[in-house]
Amino acid sequence: MLCRMTTNPDGKSEGNADGAAQGSQQPRRRAPAGAAVLREDVTEAIRSAVFEELAAVGYARMSIEGIARRAGVGKTAVYRRWRSKLHLVLDLVSAIAVQGLPAPDTGTLEGDLRLLYEVTSRALRHPVASQVIPDLQAEAARNPDIAEAMQKALREGQEGVASGIVAAAERRGEVRMGIDDELALDLISGPLYWRSVVIRDPKLPKDYLEKLTRATAAALKAL
Repeated sequence: MLCRMTTNPDGKSEGNADGAAQGSQQPRRRAPAGAAVLREDVTEAIRSAVFEELAAVGYARMSIEGIARRAGVGKTAVYRRWRSKLHLVLDLVSAIAVQGLPAPDTGTLEGDLRLLYEVTSRALRHPVASQVIPDLQAEAARNPDIAEAMQKALREGQEGVASGIVAAAERRGEVRMGIDDELALDLISGPLYWRSVVIRDPKLPKDYLEKLTRATAAALKAL
């Protein structure tokens, strides 16, 4: 995710370094007066730095200075894109909600659930995610903006995938038509989230995902 970038020591320039080498061959277009050219590699470096900084020091101690230092840019590069660390974090959390999780399509209910659990388990147990998610949840209790963004990211990301799994199972006749979507979401997403994020078990028991898959599939069929 980190991208290579070049900035001046004061972090005020994000222009294309290749432009100088090509200036003698091709006329360069001038940006409109007052316009800032925001390089995508700098933006991605800042986003990566935010996740790393959140994992290292937490939201309360995180600062624009620390993010800029970790990203290798000046503070002005950050402020050109986001007004504050709150807006930066809200933007990143919202982006996660939009990206969501990949929808499994294995051809069976148990196969879809197992694949979802494998992907979700790896994501939740990643060193960065395992630090960032609990910290932002703690902040959400004090900040309604973060609470809303976290709910959107966690709920919509899982809800879209879970509803897709249930809909496919309904079409195949593995579960009855019209089962309770809210209850299905709780059954599919709740146990692994509890184990990995709430109690933060350092290691899943042997065959846990396989047993969870069978139990969840049975529960969905019983609805």
